[in-house]
Amino acid sequence: MLVIKNGVIMKKVRNSTILIILAFVLLFSFCSCEKAMEKEYNTTPTDAKDNIMLDFILGMDVSCVPALEASGVKYYDYDGQEKDVFEILNSNGINYIRVRVWNDPFNAQGFGYGGGNCDIDNAIEIGVRAAKYGMKLLVDFHYSDFWADPGKQKAPKKWENLAIDEKAKVLHDYTKDCLSKLQKAGADIGMVQIGNETNGAFCGESSEKNGGWERISKLMNAGSEAVREICPEAMVAVHFTNPEKIGNYEYFCKNLEYYAVDYDVFASSYYPYWHGTLDNLSKVLSDVGKKYQKKVMVAETSYAYTLKNSDFHANTIGTGAEIAENYSFTEQGQADFVHDVVDTIKNKTTNGIGVFYWEGTWISVGNDSYEKNLAVWEKFGSGWATSYAAEYDAEDAGKWFGGCAVENQAFFDEKGRVTEALKVYKLLNSGGEK
Repeated sequence: MLVIKNGVIMKKVRNSTILIILAFVLLFSFCSCEKAMEKEYNTTPTDAKDNIMLDFILGMDVSCVPALEASGVKYYDYDGQEKDVFEILNSNGINYIRVRVWNDPFNAQGFGYGGGNCDIDNAIEIGVRAAKYGMKLLVDFHYSDFWADPGKQKAPKKWENLAIDEKAKVLHDYTKDCLSKLQKAGADIGMVQIGNETNGAFCGESSEKNGGWERISKLMNAGSEAVREICPEAMVAVHFTNPEKIGNYEYFCKNLEYYAVDYDVFASSYYPYWHGTLDNLSKVLSDVGKKYQKKVMVAETSYAYTLKNSDFHANTIGTGAEIAENYSFTEQGQADFVHDVVDTIKNKTTNGIGVFYWEGTWISVGNDSYEKNLAVWEKFGSGWATSYAAEYDAEDAGKWFGGCAVENQAFFDEKGRVTEALKVYKLLNSGGEK
């Protein structure tokens, strides 16, 4: 397993390996041995061909960063120095950034719905900052004004009454306009996601209605066409979840194939609390990779390093939660989990191209009281939802608006200090194994 020791994530070795190392020490000086260990754990190989992760995506969704920084959040490196969080991520091995895009996450008075108020302007800021540190961008279009997931795929306010042909046209034009803006600003777009966790529903359309998949596919192809026009080198991804449900991904893929949806990457969410085993994930994604000849990846994953609640708003994984598999709710457990997900997709899954960690920078905006935090969440949208979102999502955000809910799954503590667990990406970049 991976071991966090003296600020370094290392590989736990067996007794026989220790004996070999001791013999090595007897032959060479302590200084020489120290240099050898430095070389073994070097995370920035000078020879590119030595980096076995060169073509593998080690990504992170950081969609809330601008809202968090506006709320007063600062990020600190391992020396306690305040740094641009994008620099911290890249220096620790992250090579790709994911950002969600909502059409219009604001009410008529201009108050944001929260969750980062993730409109295209937010995406542009993130894309430019990612490019500054050499990181590519995955643009995650929800085609909604707020959260899109298996439970809700609501069309944007301005699109909800459009006929399907009209909706396809505005979706195409909107996608094209957003990507053009991102490119003009300097973002390095490597992949575009057409929808978010679209389990049989998308942009107000449902597979449960007559002609549902045909309508969904028409919209997906409208988005894909726009990507091909503006970013011909970028990969087009579709995104689903619940790999633990038997036949789920085969059902989705059959419909995508039947209606000739144009895409390159089949992406899955994988949260170990709900989505079964890594072995099953590898099997169902490998089946997609082999049968449909698509690239596959994990678009979202995360794991809690503590059960502590630091912002006075209940967490998704909180007190009383049971660990997934054998991963403890510690930095060690989080690092082990990340390692194993990457290992599964890279080495055990057909056509696996990458893993994105979800919102690894989303932390608390304050530690004094719920009332103080609420004022900040409402003003800057740095909690998962504001009270203003009730007009769009009355049944969920309208009842449960508030704080982060996932700060205990980040790679930074409540003070913005980077945790030891983030170093797992450096280890992965250097070819580290269990």
